Amino acid sequence: MPLSPYSGPIIDSHLHLFDPHRPEGIPWPEPGNRLYAAHLPADYWAIAREHHVIGAIAVEASPCRGDNRWLLETLRNVPGMLGFVGNLDPREATFAADLDALANEPLFLGLRYGNLWDRDLLLDQARPGFIDGLRDLVACGRSLDSANPDPRLIKGLLHLSDALPQLRIIVDHLPNAQVPAGEEAAYHADLLRLAERPNVFAKLAEIPQVGPHGLITDAAFYNDRLAVLWEAFGEDRCFFGSDWPNSDHLANFATTLGLVKNCMADKPEAVQAKFFVHNAVRVYTPAHRHGAL
Repeated sequence: MPLSPYSGPIIDSHLHLFDPHRPEGIPWPEPGNRLYAAHLPADYWAIAREHHVIGAIAVEASPCRGDNRWLLETLRNVPGMLGFVGNLDPREATFAADLDALANEPLFLGLRYGNLWDRDLLLDQARPGFIDGLRDLVACGRSLDSANPDPRLIKGLLHLSDALPQLRIIVDHLPNAQVPAGEEAAYHADLLRLAERPNVFAKLAEIPQVGPHGLITDAAFYNDRLAVLWEAFGEDRCFFGSDWPNSDHLANFATTLGLVKNCMADKPEAVQAKFFVHNAVRVYTPAHRHGAL
């Protein structure tokens, strides 16, 4: 029997904040992009609050060291902003000092590293100091988000998980993974191997897709892809992120959230609650990090 779409509180685990009017500028989005305007906490809450969003996590969209501090100060003392995932590069000589400067900030939840900003996780983790830097990330109780999933990134995460099995890894945007023709079988095999590791989690952002006639709103279209991820990671290791405002390229916040709710509506209410609120808190703030969130 069909169940009902979720109507309880929500934690949005993936949004981006930026302001192109800052003197330093921003590396993304670029001028001419429809997103090239200030997107700040007040802008987010103006649209999210009416949808029962009670907490949100920002993900740094810039590789510039100083922008981590800007994002921290932008979130500080803003109700509902639970923290941020920063953007530091373990290959840089400044990494240890930069991480140490953030380690005592409760709003600092982790770092993001993937195949963007001329980075290559599979290659970079073999460079001197990279694994040691992420070992320090583990020591301060934080997690690692990935970015832009494709077969090479998943293979890189497998190698990284082998080297640091205690590292909590959050694979962002898995529903929108870019898999070239001919690589599907190898990608799927690696993804299933990665999902076997209990410290690896799936952030199911970037679910909506566009077809020849625009946004695909039929939840049945998404069933097969989401079922594979759900079966691989399970109800305790999948959670929601909107990808606002990047998601506005496809649909507004209400439409995106409504589509995701419809995709999850066949699950029991308690399982939907895990996906929309409970899992994100547990993943980003393990029990030994007292006072977080």
